[in-house]
Amino acid sequence: MLAFIQNIRLFIRNTGFSFWFYLALFLLSLLYIIGFIFPRVATVAHGATWFFVLVAVSDLILLNYRKHSLKITRSLPQRFSNGDDNIVPICCQSLFPFTIRVHLIDEIPVQFQYRDMSFYIMISAEGSHQLSYSVKPLHRGNYEFGRTLAYVYSPVRLLSRRFVVENETTIPVYPGFIQMQKYQMMVISNRLVDAGIKPIRKVGHHSEFDQIRHYISGDDYRLINWKATARKAEPMVNQFIEEKSQPVYSLIDMGRNMQSPFHGMTLLDYAINTSLIISNIALLKSDKAGLVTFSKNIDSLLPATNQAIQMNRIMELLYKAQTRFDEPNYELLYGTLCRKITQRSLLLLFTNFESPVSLQKQLKYLAGLAKDHLLLVIFFKNTELYRLTHLEPKNTREVYIQTIAEKLIFDKTLIEKELHRYGILTLLTEPQNLTPQIINEYLKVKALGML
Repeated sequence: MLAFIQNIRLFIRNTGFSFWFYLALFLLSLLYIIGFIFPRVATVAHGATWFFVLVAVSDLILLNYRKHSLKITRSLPQRFSNGDDNIVPICCQSLFPFTIRVHLIDEIPVQFQYRDMSFYIMISAEGSHQLSYSVKPLHRGNYEFGRTLAYVYSPVRLLSRRFVVENETTIPVYPGFIQMQKYQMMVISNRLVDAGIKPIRKVGHHSEFDQIRHYISGDDYRLINWKATARKAEPMVNQFIEEKSQPVYSLIDMGRNMQSPFHGMTLLDYAINTSLIISNIALLKSDKAGLVTFSKNIDSLLPATNQAIQMNRIMELLYKAQTRFDEPNYELLYGTLCRKITQRSLLLLFTNFESPVSLQKQLKYLAGLAKDHLLLVIFFKNTELYRLTHLEPKNTREVYIQTIAEKLIFDKTLIEKELHRYGILTLLTEPQNLTPQIINEYLKVKALGML
């Protein structure tokens, strides 16, 4: 008896009324009101009421004649890519013998702050419908999807039947591996120019010797090996290959300066996504990739290697990296790298110095790193300041704001010049251009044999 009562409650809960149902009730009520004045209209109202009840019961039977008459499948990937559009496909399969109209609602994670992910679709008799939507996470971590709800209407469209799919899922959001795969394909197919990567002309022969081979028309005559030519009595040339197995470390500042937002993402997340991409490209170029994250303490230090599993290690470390609001400890970073990294390496330091004063505190440690390694300091332009400087000031207050903005921009230029004075490579860039610019710098280092 208890089970029967629960089924009745569930049946009532899953049955809804459409706009046409309430419109019909309104018209019937109007007929009854007019029937008080004109008795013949009351007779018509009685007949219309019975007809309405008959149609509503028929609609109820059509919607509920089978218990499981709609199947909904939401196919989610194992993980999402941070900062990229991720596709969420949904498949609806109808077992109704007639065409139905479906109002589909998917409960997406609260982080997206979007409360109306709904679709209206038509599904033919015993047919199916595929739909999809995209979501763009802007923070790493776990995202929880809720249920999928569907409100089904028959061709009568007076009542609706609700279907609830209990498909709650938690999806982890990892650093931008979709962008990583895109650049990986470009490296493999030699199409990096399509992504804004400049072709770097190699200067000199800063490469490793590979072999001696026969001269081919078009070879550089400066590569001719005269001793081998004399022995073989035909032109022979030296063949060189790009130096390999050079360590490339991404040093990521997890401190408060990297928490500034840009287009919904923090500077730290831009740095993390780019570190993942440049590490993958370094491995594709047969170099070694490593990772260091730091703030007040050294959070993680992954030694550079070119093992096949290295990318998985880097991705897991970047996914678990927790932001800090402490001041970065460059003294500890310098001491740790001097002990742990003995081979000359390319160090890509992602940070964000805001003033020459903040740089002066850390300059001796950066100069020390630059003596033993090739150090590239990456910091960011504040694009909002550039926007302010291009506005036409209308009052004294706006003139003051524009003057302060110009001073802050000039401070960044002073930081860049000061780093150059100590022989440290610098890259001052907008966050959205970070990835192609870093790849350009890496390829430049390889082409010029600077490491």
